[in-house]
Amino acid sequence: MISLHMLRSCRGFRQLVLELGCPAAFSSMDKPVESSIRTKLIQQLEPIHLEVYNESNMHSVPPGSETHFKVVVVCKLFEGMPQLQRHRLVNEALKDELAGPVHALSIQAKAPQQWKEDPSVSKSPACLGGSKNDPQMSSKLGNQA
Repeated sequence: MISLHMLRSCRGFRQLVLELGCPAAFSSMDKPVESSIRTKLIQQLEPIHLEVYNESNMHSVPPGSETHFKVVVVCKLFEGMPQLQRHRLVNEALKDELAGPVHALSIQAKAPQQWKEDPSVSKSPACLGGSKNDPQMSSKLGNQA
């Protein structure tokens, strides 16, 4: 029996998947956290529009990491719901990812009418490298160094 791991390591597997017209199959194997986020949001919120962006490459993490994400979720469930409650629903759907591999999650949650009026996705800010570039950090920590 051939395991999924063995298949992924086979020479030409990626090309075969793409030629068969199944790039999503490859990406779900190649990007398990992103795939899990997408699957859970679809199953739990039934969005009419969903975008999942892996923004890890914009941060100080190893190449190929799945730690920083932005999601754009548009669903009927959000109609008449405050933004905070929308974010709580997304966070609840992704609680396992947030407790594990996901370090940061940016959420744009819109009701269908809001999306129709403004389908824009805000640009994520550049990473500042966390506290290592903050000259005030030692004073914020009370000089505990």
